[in-house]
Amino acid sequence: MFRKVLVANRGEIAVRVMRACEELGVRTVAIYSEADKHAGHVRYADEAYNVGPARAADSYLDQDAVLEAARKADADAIHPGYGFMAENADFAARVEDSECTWIGPPSEAMERLGEKTKARKVMQAAGVPVVPGTTDPVEDPAEVEAFGEENGYPIAIKAEGGGGGRGMKIVEGPDEIEDQLAAAKREGEAYFDNDSVYLERFLEAPRHIEVQIVADQHGNVRHLGERDCSLQRRHQKVIEEGPSPALSDDLRERIGQAARRGVGETNYTNAGTVEFLVEDGEFYFLEVNTRIQVEHPVTEEITGIDIVKEQIKVATGAEIGFSQDDVEIEGHAMEFRINAENAARDFAPATGTLTTYDPAGGIGVRVDDAVRQGDDIGGDYDSMIAKLIVDASDREECLARAERALREFDIQGFHTVIPFHRLMVTDERFTEGTHTTNYLDEELDPERIEQAVERWGPEETDGDDDEEVTEREFTVEVNGKRFEVNLEERGAPPIPSGGGGGGGGGGGMQRPDVATNDDDGGAVAAGEGERITAEMQGTILSVDVEPGDEVAPGDVVLVLEAMKMENDIVAEGGGTVSEVLVSEGESVDMGDPLIVLE
Repeated sequence: MFRKVLVANRGEIAVRVMRACEELGVRTVAIYSEADKHAGHVRYADEAYNVGPARAADSYLDQDAVLEAARKADADAIHPGYGFMAENADFAARVEDSECTWIGPPSEAMERLGEKTKARKVMQAAGVPVVPGTTDPVEDPAEVEAFGEENGYPIAIKAEGGGGGRGMKIVEGPDEIEDQLAAAKREGEAYFDNDSVYLERFLEAPRHIEVQIVADQHGNVRHLGERDCSLQRRHQKVIEEGPSPALSDDLRERIGQAARRGVGETNYTNAGTVEFLVEDGEFYFLEVNTRIQVEHPVTEEITGIDIVKEQIKVATGAEIGFSQDDVEIEGHAMEFRINAENAARDFAPATGTLTTYDPAGGIGVRVDDAVRQGDDIGGDYDSMIAKLIVDASDREECLARAERALREFDIQGFHTVIPFHRLMVTDERFTEGTHTTNYLDEELDPERIEQAVERWGPEETDGDDDEEVTEREFTVEVNGKRFEVNLEERGAPPIPSGGGGGGGGGGGMQRPDVATNDDDGGAVAAGEGERITAEMQGTILSVDVEPGDEVAPGDVVLVLEAMKMENDIVAEGGGTVSEVLVSEGESVDMGDPLIVLE
């Protein structure tokens, strides 16, 4: 067994891995950015090291900094969690060449399966059905147009290293090709350090089914049943469950065997997920996620198998200790992603302070998180702050238990998607299990979501917080290693609680007579014209207008990235652009002026 594992990630998945390590008697090392200096995964670890500033590319994605932290900590293994560098074959290879063991698939297998075009070739060779598409990357809009003429629209343009809907753009017709191709390549580069993309015929109303697998270094491959991830918004999963309510026993068996067969052809070891689309009784290979999945707890609850522990054991060279026949699916489980988002405002990211954090409990309820009451939730990273996992004897009981647990889960200080989840566990299409991947985006009435948020959203606060602070925590770094010092202050002045919700997918219109504040707290007089302001914290990805341009209501004026999501900022009223106050790559805070219209 390993002596000390560095977890190259943050948030709840870092804590999840550390808990498994602790139960195995393994010490843990956290890494953190400046924005995460006081984060939950840092508090949990045995030791922690700073790897850079808030921007992920300069910290969590900095391979040299992460490897240097492992060297300083004298760690003998690295677990990547999910996201960041979890599916980066180059990083895995560097770890394999170091003194650390990579707790994941071999870099060669990751390279074959992690890039989607190569994975499609592997699966085709193994006799696994695939969606019609390209097996080589595309570079030119003409290639996309030719594919559309042959296969029809819509077309999915997908980043090679993408996943979870990131790096995927849908083309409805030829006039969208150029913009969507550029956007997919840009997201692939930003999130996965790989701007290569490929094409697939877009299935419009499928079920999204994934099969959890575990493989060891002795040639054993096991599948642990399937999860249904069909409830999605913009290709981002929001609720996952297992087993799927949509599969027949025959189809379930065929999909499970196809997953084992495809993975078995690649010399793959460790955990992974083979994803499929199911439509009209047929299934098609989608992709392989060469890592642990966000929704892995669903499978753990219905099989009793700790997948993270299996990852760690397999990485030591141990043989899987159970046969395929030993895997039994019992009961039903669901996972609800608790995201800091305002569902009534197009699921816009929300930031603020957790003035109340009281998770649900009781029989059949599990919460994976890395936060506590009083923590600040910023917009630097993914919007998920916790996961609620519920299991029961069958799906009906699971839905009833989930409704109870979501009602108990109390978060105040900003908006979360809990009201949306409370709506869904009583929604007829979802409770009947007949929903498809396009249900949320194309069929569910947005007014129902708005009503749910109004009814169950966070309580309004008056901002009156006169509580005195009597203890403060300071962080001291020595040679990059983090140490905590607690000092007590008597008669300390009150500190504002912060808080506040997030914004919508469009910019807000600020009247010219409203002043804004600069960084030093001084008033900045607003100029003439209406200002489009940032309704969320984020980074400017592109500015699509310049002074003198005429814009109509609803026109996109710029694209703002917040919590790994691209948000089109639109003009609510028409006019002429008189000023552009931001530039590409610039970071903005909620309320910052972006564009002035006359």
